[in-house]
Amino acid sequence: MTIDLTMEDPAWEALDLEPLADRAAAATLLYLGLDPEVCEIAILACDDARIATLNAEFRDKPTPTNVLSWPAEELAAEEPGGAPDLPEPDFTGEIALGDIAIAYGTCAREAAEQGKSLADHATHLIVHGILHLLGYDHIRDPDATLMEGLEIEILGRMGLDNPYNAPDGP
Repeated sequence: MTIDLTMEDPAWEALDLEPLADRAAAATLLYLGLDPEVCEIAILACDDARIATLNAEFRDKPTPTNVLSWPAEELAAEEPGGAPDLPEPDFTGEIALGDIAIAYGTCAREAAEQGKSLADHATHLIVHGILHLLGYDHIRDPDATLMEGLEIEILGRMGLDNPYNAPDGP
C-alpha cells in the first residue's frame, strides 16, 4: 500500500501518524475486499487554518472541519443505503483512491470533548475518510446508517470502541 503522507502541521509528529494511517487504511481496505498492496492514498496532516481554506474552496464552508476527502473517481451507489462499486485497478495494476486532509486542532479538540485518545479519534477519521474515497457517504439517512455500521465494524476489528457511543460523536 502506498500512503503519501504530507505532514504540514508538526503537532501531528507526536502521534506517529504514519503507522496509524497504514493500520487504519489496511483494516478498511481488507474489510471491503480490496488488496491494500495495490491501493494509493494521499493524506495531508494539516492544521485548522489550512483545512478551513480547503473547506471554503471545495465545500463553500469557510470553517475548520476534522477530515475532508477527494475521491479519485465517483463510486457512490445510486440507491440510498446501497454499497458503492469497488474501484478497479488501472493499467498498471494500481488503484488510486484519492486524497484526505485531517486537521490536528479539530481532531484533538473533538477527542478531548468525547473522552477519547487522539490516536483512536484520528484512526476513526482516517477510516471515515477512506470510506468517503470508496464512495460511502452520510448525507442520506440510509447511507449514513451503512457508513456508520462499517466504521463501527472496522474499528471494532481493530480493537477500538464504537465511536458513536461518545456523547458528541463526530
